[in-house]
Amino acid sequence: MLYKGSCHCGKVAFEFKAELTGAIRCNCSICSRKGALLCAIPHETLRVLAWGDDLGTYTFGNHAIAHRFCRACGIHPFAEDVREGRERSAYININCVADLDPSTLSVFDFDGRSA
Repeated sequence: MLYKGSCHCGKVAFEFKAELTGAIRCNCSICSRKGALLCAIPHETLRVLAWGDDLGTYTFGNHAIAHRFCRACGIHPFAEDVREGRERSAYININCVADLDPSTLSVFDFDGRSA
């Protein structure tokens, strides 16, 4: 199924194809503070539609994940695996996906603090 999403102000917009059956709640230091519910997808299925200078990037730790955020409204709609030499993933904050009720999905708790 094709899903579309954006940050709050719409300056960062995206779409992706996936069959969403659940969400991941990560307890790492950034995901827990953002309150993100994530779905992992192959990076090539993510298509960023609008971003320009409005898309900011934050990395920390081993800098393997680029956490993307809107510079205008501050919302974090997705993150990207930026490691080389492997199959890359994107992590969509499903709270930013239009026409999707996150409460209808099962949630898997991931221990990102220990990873």
